[in-house]
Amino acid sequence: MLKTASGGTLTATMIGSNVMVTDAKGGMATVTIANVYQSNGVIHVVNKVLLPG
Repeated sequence: MLKTASGGTLTATMIGSNVMVTDAKGGMATVTIANVYQSNGVIHVVNKVLLPG
Protein backbone atom coordinates (compact mmCIF):
# COMPACT_ATOMS: atom_id res chain seq x y z
CA MET A 1 0.00 0.00 0.00
CA LEU A 2 1.32 3.41 -1.03
CA LYS A 3 0.08 6.83 0.13
CA THR A 4 -0.29 9.53 -2.55
CA ALA A 5 0.51 13.22 -2.10
CA SER A 6 -3.24 13.97 -2.00
CA GLY A 7 -3.88 11.37 0.72
CA GLY A 8 -5.19 8.59 -1.53
CA THR A 9 -3.98 5.01 -1.57
CA LEU A 10 -2.37 2.96 -4.33
CA THR A 11 -1.62 -0.75 -4.14
CA ALA A 12 1.49 -2.16 -5.80
CA THR A 13 1.69 -5.87 -6.67
CA MET A 14 3.94 -8.12 -8.70
CA ILE A 15 2.33 -10.12 -11.51
CA GLY A 16 5.05 -12.23 -13.04
CA SER A 17 7.94 -9.83 -13.62
CA ASN A 18 5.66 -6.75 -13.92
CA VAL A 19 4.85 -4.26 -11.18
CA MET A 20 1.15 -3.40 -11.27
CA VAL A 21 -0.34 -0.36 -9.51
CA THR A 22 -4.04 -0.34 -8.60
CA ASP A 23 -5.95 2.83 -7.67
CA ALA A 24 -8.88 3.17 -5.25
CA LYS A 25 -11.40 2.72 -8.09
CA GLY A 26 -9.86 -0.58 -9.24
CA GLY A 27 -7.98 0.82 -12.25
CA MET A 28 -4.71 -1.00 -12.95
CA ALA A 29 -1.54 0.28 -14.61
CA THR A 30 1.79 -1.39 -15.37
CA VAL A 31 5.06 0.31 -14.43
CA THR A 32 6.80 0.62 -17.82
CA ILE A 33 9.90 2.60 -16.74
CA ALA A 34 11.11 2.56 -13.13
CA ASN A 35 13.49 4.89 -11.29
CA VAL A 36 13.65 7.98 -13.49
CA TYR A 37 15.84 10.28 -11.37
CA GLN A 38 14.98 14.00 -11.44
CA SER A 39 16.39 16.97 -9.55
CA ASN A 40 13.54 16.87 -7.00
CA GLY A 41 12.87 13.13 -6.71
CA VAL A 42 12.31 9.86 -8.53
CA ILE A 43 9.39 9.00 -10.82
CA HIS A 44 8.03 5.76 -12.24
CA VAL A 45 6.25 5.75 -15.62
CA VAL A 46 2.95 3.85 -15.89
CA ASN A 47 0.96 2.98 -19.02
CA LYS A 48 -2.46 4.28 -17.88
CA VAL A 49 -4.01 7.13 -15.91
CA LEU A 50 -4.84 6.32 -12.28
CA LEU A 51 -7.68 8.19 -10.56
CA PRO A 52 -8.10 9.14 -6.89
CA GLY A 53 -10.86 7.48 -4.88
